[in-house]
Amino acid sequence: MTALSSTLTIVIGLLLAGWTIAAGWMMIRASSRAAGSEATRKSARRLGRMIEESPAIPLLVRTDGRIEAPDRLARWLGLDRVPDFLSELSGDSDTGLSAEQLSTLTAHIRRTQKTAAPFKMTVTALGSNRSLALRGGLADPSVSPIGAALVWVFDFTEAEQELGRLRHEAVRAREDFGALVGLIEAAPMPMWFRGPDYKLRLVNSAYVEAVGAATPDAVVEAQIELVEAIGGMTAAEFARQAAQRRAAIERVVTATINGARRSLRVTDLPLAGEGIAGYAVDIEEMEEQAREFRAFREAQRSMLDQLSIGVAQFDGKRQLTFANQPFHRVFSLPPGVVNERTSFERILMVARENGRIPEVRDFPAWRSEKAEWFTADEPLEEAWPLPDSKHLRIVAQPLPDGGLVMIAEDRTEQLAISAMRDTLLRTRTATFDNLFEALAVVAPDGNLELWNRSFPTIWGLEPEEIDAHPQAESLLKAIAEKLSDRAQIEPIGQVIRSAALDRRKREGTAELADGRTLDYAGVPLPDGNGLLIVLDVTASRQAEEALRERNRALEEADAVMTRFLANMSYEFRTPLTSIGGFAELLMSGVAGDLQPQARDYVEAIAQSVTKLTEQVENVLDLSQSEAGLMPLTKQTVDLMPFVTDIVRKREERILEAGITLDLRGDAGSKAEADPQQLRRAIAQLLDNAIVFTPAGGRIRVEIRARREATRITISDNGQGMTHSELARALEGIRPSIDGTRVERRQGLGIPLARQLIEAHGGALEITSRKGQGTSAVIILP
Repeated sequence: MTALSSTLTIVIGLLLAGWTIAAGWMMIRASSRAAGSEATRKSARRLGRMIEESPAIPLLVRTDGRIEAPDRLARWLGLDRVPDFLSELSGDSDTGLSAEQLSTLTAHIRRTQKTAAPFKMTVTALGSNRSLALRGGLADPSVSPIGAALVWVFDFTEAEQELGRLRHEAVRAREDFGALVGLIEAAPMPMWFRGPDYKLRLVNSAYVEAVGAATPDAVVEAQIELVEAIGGMTAAEFARQAAQRRAAIERVVTATINGARRSLRVTDLPLAGEGIAGYAVDIEEMEEQAREFRAFREAQRSMLDQLSIGVAQFDGKRQLTFANQPFHRVFSLPPGVVNERTSFERILMVARENGRIPEVRDFPAWRSEKAEWFTADEPLEEAWPLPDSKHLRIVAQPLPDGGLVMIAEDRTEQLAISAMRDTLLRTRTATFDNLFEALAVVAPDGNLELWNRSFPTIWGLEPEEIDAHPQAESLLKAIAEKLSDRAQIEPIGQVIRSAALDRRKREGTAELADGRTLDYAGVPLPDGNGLLIVLDVTASRQAEEALRERNRALEEADAVMTRFLANMSYEFRTPLTSIGGFAELLMSGVAGDLQPQARDYVEAIAQSVTKLTEQVENVLDLSQSEAGLMPLTKQTVDLMPFVTDIVRKREERILEAGITLDLRGDAGSKAEADPQQLRRAIAQLLDNAIVFTPAGGRIRVEIRARREATRITISDNGQGMTHSELARALEGIRPSIDGTRVERRQGLGIPLARQLIEAHGGALEITSRKGQGTSAVIILP
């Protein structure tokens, strides 16, 4: 029994142990399955998230048209949600796929479901610029075992835009390349392209023509080089150097072009690993011009070296490039300044040290001012007076390249000669103008070249009439108006022509309308001009005539004076006294009352007696003065009120004659004189002026006190007198009406006035011109 119990216990223990083990194993297995399920769920979520984030969206289309897709596809198509069926992918008019796109997609899917054939297509959702690529095929049975179609939708909008841009750039590049090829082909200069192996791949027509080939292909095939080898280096080796340096190489070579040697500027240009481009520019004409320019410059500088003035050239950097020998001498420059390319500022400094520039207070500022010559718009000229009394003329000519040509001329000798010439001209002009004769120089072409101040005056011309250097014809017309007879102008013209053209001397005489007589002569000058000399001989002619008349007048006057002095006291004064006394008695009523008409007659007789008495007194005074018996009682006379009183007494006559009288003078002017006799002298001259001045005329009375004498001037613009008439008036005589004898003038005003003034120790000066008036000057000591 015990053994059975032990056995049973063991069996039960084993069963319990087995059950425990089985239960543990079951628990472990269940736990493992739960863990696997969780991992599967996490993997599913991760895969779903990866699909959501992937650039492609799966679209599963079942055989009945149902679709399965993420919500992201709806957003790509502009739909609110993913529809249940494929036919619903076409939304409103502005969302989803278009009807045409949906029809095409449906056809592709049906074909794939039936034949398992894949398809590709691209669509663009309505109302969006998003581009979608569809890649469809039969779905794996594990995905959908019923024969569904799986469509992967890719968003390639950016790729599409980039592709469009690339297509556009490709088209433009092809167009640009075509234009560039056309430009290269049309270029007048040879152009070529070398590949990375430095062999010719492309040449233009100018290259083909230059090497004399038939076609570009022939040139490329034969590798015909345009440029010959230089120093053992071929054109390809120069291209290799350009590629290695990664910089363009330019050189000037000589090549045969169309059978002629030409100078070319060849350039090899690397193209960023694509190859080497090259082109050649024909510079033969430029080289020829450069050679001609160098020859011209050398000839010019050689010529400048022969000049006597200094010339220097500065380049755009303001450095001296040329200076001839006179320039070195003018500024005392040391040798080698040209070879050392000395600057402009340094040249001025050296010139200053040698005393060859003007003395200036601020030399740096002065030098900076001269440096502005390089940028001036026009040539500049200056005069430089040097400390050693030399004078330089400086001309600065800016050049288009920024340089400067500086010209320095020593004008010391020229200025000295000019000063001497100016002195001679001034001396000649002063001599010419102060000659007594009137002179004029007439050129062979008839122009009046030169004249002195007396020339227009002697002919009565205004200076403005000849200031414009008139022709001889114009001058003769002006002179003809001043002649008494216009026929006299012809001889004057002949004298001028003979002197200027015929080179002969001729003379003549002309009478002017104002009574003057002129002698003129034409003299040929050594310089080809003619000299016209004019002399006023009126005075000498009038003097001759006056002497003759005076001689006759003196003889007659002597006889008249003798008789007059013998009888004037009794013959004149006694009858006049009687007549005046009886007239006064009649007017006083001694013979009874007079009728009005009778009284007028008596008054007229009394006035005539008074006037005649005054004339008798004048004659007596004149006779006494000529005989030296004039009695004078001198006293100090204040002239201004004295003359004013004389004028006031004649105010009524002046107004009746319609004359204007102007009285002016120095206040306080005084003279020692007999008031009565001086009054008579001034009155005689003033009366004479009133009588011979027409209405509207003007009389001027002026008193001027000077240290040596006092002057009383009485002038008018009346009739005036000729020289002969004035001479007779001063003598108090005139020819008779029949011209057979000489008789006294009526009114002895002028002779009496002169006698009275001379009796005071003074003088009477009278000048008169016919038609222009008379001026009488009383000079009192």
